[in-house]
Amino acid sequence: MELDLSQGDLAKRARVSRKWINEFEAGGKATAEMGLVLRVLEALNVGLDTVPGGPVPNDSDIDLDDILNRLRRG
Repeated sequence: MELDLSQGDLAKRARVSRKWINEFEAGGKATAEMGLVLRVLEALNVGLDTVPGGPVPNDSDIDLDDILNRLRRG
């Protein structure tokens, strides 16, 4: 799924800075405010489901690129 959005376009849609998008995309944000991440997902028209229970993964177990790639494949 190709959205043909520049970092600037995405930043504007998500109401964050282009620098923030660049750092997030490059993996340079060791921590990211969840509200900002949710705004970016909304701007990309990507939903996020959560389920109760189960172990909480370590930060190293969360790979947003992998999640987005799986969503693209359907």
